[in-house]
Amino acid sequence: MSARDQNASGIPLEPYYDMPEPPIRRAPPGAFPYTRGIRRDMYRGRPWTMRQYAGFATAAESNERYRYLLANGVSGLSVAFDLPTQLGYDSDAPQSRGEVGKVGVAIDTIADVETLFDGIPLDGVTVSMTINAPAAILLAFVLAVARRRGIPFAKLGGTVQNDVLKEYVARGTYIFPPGPSMRLVTDVMAYCAAEVPNWNTISISGYHIREAGSTALQEIAFTLANAKAYLQAAIASGLSIDAVAPRISFFWNAHNDFFEEVAKFRAARMLWAEIVRDEFGSTDPRSQMLRFHTQTGGSTLTAQEPQNNVVRVTVQALAAVLGGTQSLHTNGQDEALGLPTAQSARVALRTQQIIANESGVTDVVDPLAGSYYVEQLTDDLIARARELIAEIDALGGAVAAIESGWMQDQIGESAYRAQQAIERGEAIVVGVNAFADTGDGVPIPVQRIDPAIERDQVARTRAFRSARDAARASTALGAVRRAAEGTANVMPVLVDAVDAGVTLGEICSMLREVFGRHVAHERIA
Repeated sequence: MSARDQNASGIPLEPYYDMPEPPIRRAPPGAFPYTRGIRRDMYRGRPWTMRQYAGFATAAESNERYRYLLANGVSGLSVAFDLPTQLGYDSDAPQSRGEVGKVGVAIDTIADVETLFDGIPLDGVTVSMTINAPAAILLAFVLAVARRRGIPFAKLGGTVQNDVLKEYVARGTYIFPPGPSMRLVTDVMAYCAAEVPNWNTISISGYHIREAGSTALQEIAFTLANAKAYLQAAIASGLSIDAVAPRISFFWNAHNDFFEEVAKFRAARMLWAEIVRDEFGSTDPRSQMLRFHTQTGGSTLTAQEPQNNVVRVTVQALAAVLGGTQSLHTNGQDEALGLPTAQSARVALRTQQIIANESGVTDVVDPLAGSYYVEQLTDDLIARARELIAEIDALGGAVAAIESGWMQDQIGESAYRAQQAIERGEAIVVGVNAFADTGDGVPIPVQRIDPAIERDQVARTRAFRSARDAARASTALGAVRRAAEGTANVMPVLVDAVDAGVTLGEICSMLREVFGRHVAHERIA
């Protein structure tokens, strides 16, 4: 094993670091530009929200997992949806065959959402939903359920990811073209600013950009460039910066390069504060504070020797905490093999609890501040991210950089270089290309989804349609069409439509007729 001359982001590394001249000075935690944290007391005041991203099979089974997690100390829920739901198809659609309930929970109707949150106080637990293209519809489901329970919208707290730009860049679960997709995003922003004031209307995701192969530097720059595009769209729709930005949150990845990850979070906070204040004219400190959720790096997990993933997740989680995250999900050791079992989810949660209660790292705010290495890395990432963001601005902004394929190409090149380094043995992955166990290893249980799940979900969805008031549903769907064809905010009619029994797939099918579908074009080098 040899020392590196530079890290994965291309930042040169010195053999050791000493105090720079002049010394780096930072504002204290809780003060602009929030490099050292958005609150003066950080975890001394309250710990981060401990989330576990969960959802599989049916709403009933996911509900059972949520109750289990809450009983074991989880303080916020993160909902994973299956692929048909993410792409706007009901479970009985031909396109859904073989995928129902596989990578998350299947949600077709308001009855599914009522089951999903049965016995869970929506006004007492924050709910984060990892959903993007149909995010407005999933939020409408939650709001309709809350209304049925008599819960005022002002008492609801949570997040809807609602970040469609990174779908075009990194994940591919888009439905509509960028223009109408951005309109849905800003409709959610405007509606929640007026009606659901404690809901985070978008969680701008660097996580998936990193999972697609970007470096930490690109994760910062591309995510903040996307964030600028959302702010510009919101302002163009008539919203003020300080009506929108306080309810924007971010979603970052935590990978294995411990010190770079800590510096990444610190750098992102400073850059966001400056962007919102200096470029967009914000005067509200809440707008300038970068609040974020972190998930440990799924792409770093290995199917070989999966027990090693517990150590990887611990290192990554510690980096997120020392970087000042507001919310954290820790992956299960088995997630390179399948959805996490209850046992691996518990170990992942216990990892957070041990860091919070036994490690001592929460006793002091920003305990790595003043480290010559961390401070220099923070400044290096800030400077290089500024250059990348300026390059994107010169291309016409994030949307133009995505539509031209530039951003995708940059990520692809980084992913290729990283894989080459692994295959050459220059980047060591323990248990894969070095120190690999030549025996059979220790097997671990893997969760499998029963194929009967799909048949049962299809039957429930069809029975729901048969039992609903068809005339009421048709009228409500017509109201959604008229709103989509015009300029009215679609959220109020979406809430009424799902309450009237219109399904997710029916709404998305109609919106495809109005908005069209996005088709990724293949670029020829």
